[in-house]
Amino acid sequence: MPTKKKPPVTAAKKPQVTAAKKSTATAAKKPAAAAAHARRRELLDTAAEVFAEQGYNATTVREIADQAGMLAGSLYYHFDSKESMLEEILRTFLDELWDGYDTVLAAGLGPRETLEALVTESFREIDRHRAAVAIYQKEHRQLVAQDRFTFLAESQRRFEKAWLSTLERGVAAHVFRTDLDVRLTYRFVRDTVWVAASWYRPGGRHSPEEIARQYLSMVLDGIAVRQ
Repeated sequence: MPTKKKPPVTAAKKPQVTAAKKSTATAAKKPAAAAAHARRRELLDTAAEVFAEQGYNATTVREIADQAGMLAGSLYYHFDSKESMLEEILRTFLDELWDGYDTVLAAGLGPRETLEALVTESFREIDRHRAAVAIYQKEHRQLVAQDRFTFLAESQRRFEKAWLSTLERGVAAHVFRTDLDVRLTYRFVRDTVWVAASWYRPGGRHSPEEIARQYLSMVLDGIAVRQ
């Protein structure tokens, strides 16, 4: 007696995901990702202000969370430690600073124009990252000794090289005085510019560009009336 053949076993068909559904799902993720990024940026800005005001070591995660209007445990959802927050604050500031500096240095400007552009870019960074600049000034010496923050020392070396080479070019081209002590001048200009973070507030009476112009006038031309 012939045996009946069993029908072939076929795999169950998977529901087809249309391109339209994929596009909708992707579009739905974008606002959520943007909101998460914005919240992260907001928390970092809050932490930067607290660090700048109280000092890094004196600040607790709970104090940052209180300022942000959330529980300390909720803050750990975004960051694993206050060290992570500080690192991201400083890296963001320095990355943006070097984006601006590198553009200036690659522009092929004369030494005076390069100096003017570097000063202007510095004030723009103070405007964008005032708290981060204040933290850098207060905490730099103790942080560079830690492996996590060795990038600060490398940035400082690049910074010094950029400014010294610009001053040396100016002396060699007789744009700046030949008797100029370039290292002393570098320190004077550096400290004069960056100390502004202690009093500058974004949205004030003068724009970063106007403050830079006034500083440059005093540094390059002096404050005495010319006879």
